[in-house]
Amino acid sequence: MDLISDRGNRVSVEELNTTRLLKHAREQAVSLGLDDMLVVDVDSHHYENEHMDEVLPYFENEVFKQLVLSGRSKGRGALLPSQTSFQDMGGRITRYPLRSSEKTDKSKHREVQLGSRWMEALGVDYACLFPTQMLHVGLTTMPEIENNLCWAYNRWVTEKILPETEGRFFSMLCLPFSDPDESLRQVEKFGGRKGVTGFCITAIRTLPVHHNSYMKVYRAIEERGLALSFHSGTNSGEPLFKSLNRFATVHALGFPWYAMLHMSNWVTNALGERFPKLPVIWIEAGLAWIPFLMQRLDHEYMLRTSEYPGLKKLPSDYMRDMFYSSQPIEVTDMIQLESTFRMMNAETQLLYASDYPHWDFDVPSKIFELPFLTEKAKHNILGGNAARLFKLPPRTEKQKANLLRFGNLPG
Repeated sequence: MDLISDRGNRVSVEELNTTRLLKHAREQAVSLGLDDMLVVDVDSHHYENEHMDEVLPYFENEVFKQLVLSGRSKGRGALLPSQTSFQDMGGRITRYPLRSSEKTDKSKHREVQLGSRWMEALGVDYACLFPTQMLHVGLTTMPEIENNLCWAYNRWVTEKILPETEGRFFSMLCLPFSDPDESLRQVEKFGGRKGVTGFCITAIRTLPVHHNSYMKVYRAIEERGLALSFHSGTNSGEPLFKSLNRFATVHALGFPWYAMLHMSNWVTNALGERFPKLPVIWIEAGLAWIPFLMQRLDHEYMLRTSEYPGLKKLPSDYMRDMFYSSQPIEVTDMIQLESTFRMMNAETQLLYASDYPHWDFDVPSKIFELPFLTEKAKHNILGGNAARLFKLPPRTEKQKANLLRFGNLPG
């Protein structure tokens, strides 16, 4: 029997697998009856950096392909700025280096097999797949690298991963946002592929999302009936954060900071009026920032309405038209959380997200067990809202009955 060290204990390799580590989550899902509810996870992740030897051959630019492949073969240079090692913590899930010990077979791609295991454990029916290291693609100093990385990753996901998932995974593909023309090309190339429900702006960047050069990109996404998401993250190199001496502080501020930055520009410059049929989703920024920004923007709007010539209603009303992922949900003050849900119209606008397999992931019970939610709100947030937004069919007759009962059955 192969043995490996797990936090100082010697355990068998067979014990270090997703199904075992999420055993209690599976028991909880069964006890709560989650299998009878459609559960859609709008933010799950895979470690695409573990498969870069599959991704990089899709580079279009042969010069960059040769440079990065040569650098990797010699053990030199990361493609993207990586997060501090404090992010990789042991605990509830298999982490580096233990993750690599989990066994899979050759029947399907390793990422698909690992994904199926955690989805089964959590009671998730559909999951939106995002990368991990690629979320920092906006920090590259060469737009050509960003263009090629997004192109290669988007081809790999749509040609190698999604086709093996039997429709249970979908994705909002990464836009090379530093280059509006290239972003448009990739929307046109990949927007019609099976399993693509939209495109993602990796939010760790400070480019003005309201610049006219991006209008053609938003229009192309809207015309295809797809969604636009902003996936937030952390960047310890952000000048505003250089005085912070703890990873936890950067983590606490970084995710909502980038969301607030881009949201403010989006709302203030009336993009909600220009693209009224474009669903916009804010992912992995938590929820506590939403009522704060609603109040701040409304306050400024009332003081200086002349600076908002394109708006036809309060900034907070535009924010209520958008969608938000639940993770990481800040369950520290239940009264405050209930107020946050009320202000953002959570019953119709909030989408469950686990952020699995990252260290701070949330299981569905974080939503299901909130005492102030009605039965309809629980069903909507855990899956109904996403089913309506992404046109996801129920997988069982009981799920179909529940979607029909609460008005979320896709047409």
